[in-house]
Amino acid sequence: MTFPQYPQYPQRPQQPQPRQNPQQPSQYQQYSQQPQYPQPQANPYELWLRRVKSVFSRIGGSMCLMVVIWYALATVLSSVLYQVLHTTNLPNWAAYVASDVPLYLVAMPLAVLIMGKSSVIATRKFDMKPSQFFKLLVMCFPLMYAGSLIGNMLSSLLSGGNASNSVSDLAMQFDVWNVVFLVILGPLFEEWIFRKELIRRTRKYGEKTAIVFSSLFFGLVHMNLFQFFYAFALGLVFGYVYVRTSKLRYSVAMHMFVNFMGGVVAPWVVKNIDIDSLMNVLTSAENGDGTAMMQWIDQNATGMMIFGIYMLLYYGLIIAGVVLLIRERKNFEFYTAPEELPRGVRTSTAIMNVGVITYIVVAVIITAINLMM
Repeated sequence: MTFPQYPQYPQRPQQPQPRQNPQQPSQYQQYSQQPQYPQPQANPYELWLRRVKSVFSRIGGSMCLMVVIWYALATVLSSVLYQVLHTTNLPNWAAYVASDVPLYLVAMPLAVLIMGKSSVIATRKFDMKPSQFFKLLVMCFPLMYAGSLIGNMLSSLLSGGNASNSVSDLAMQFDVWNVVFLVILGPLFEEWIFRKELIRRTRKYGEKTAIVFSSLFFGLVHMNLFQFFYAFALGLVFGYVYVRTSKLRYSVAMHMFVNFMGGVVAPWVVKNIDIDSLMNVLTSAENGDGTAMMQWIDQNATGMMIFGIYMLLYYGLIIAGVVLLIRERKNFEFYTAPEELPRGVRTSTAIMNVGVITYIVVAVIITAINLMM
């Protein structure tokens, strides 16, 4: 149990009732001058809510500044790389460098520095059993699948079917840079800021509040409608894992495994199949030429077998994840935090503040621009 104590926020004040005595005239009638009312005292509960809201607002403002600095530096670095490499299409490594280096080495550390440490609290650390780790990992797959479907459908609907997932296109190019940036550096830096830094600054106001808050920021920072929903869903699982253990290694390992499946295994499976020739064969089959299809299957038998095994495993994990989500739904544990936000003020305090709203607006605008480009 991470937080054994009960909430320590000031309680809502009771409004005093005026004393009335109808048999005795008011003593104030003897004064002809303007009545002097006592100055109202500050409401501790409202002051506490204001202070908590300022904490969330500062975090939101820091993350907004992170996004602005990231995009500005990435734009400059991309332009430099285009000029140096004399190309109109950056190679994989250059695209990752232009995007991730400004984020990981400049924007993220600066955002954490601006957040300050006033709201950080110490928590006990726990180990996670391998069985529990793998259960939660398998639960990620149906959440990813459902989130991807929603993101793809909305992106297609809002763009009239013209949107393309540039991040997915980059990840599907099978090379070593996917391992370096997607599997190693990405999970390390992203879990550091979105789980460790965001959650440990907000968890004392409620574990569920902290998890949803960090997941929202994690989903929005992708600036990609294709990725928002599944990133938000994964953030909920990663956040729960971090809250229950206070150790970053577990969420990092899960993040690495998910990115490894999407950025290494999936591209390798697709690489074993000649997609361009398959499209030509399918066109020929529609015109009544079935011979070409049989020849293509013979030539790509190994690739088709690998693809079939991959799809069986993938959909098997999705089904297993759905079963686990249903069976384990009542086993998720959440404990009362030291300054747990009461129901009814969580959203207004954690989300409806200047810093967080600014971050959301900036992220949505960039997402819309990326969707239409």
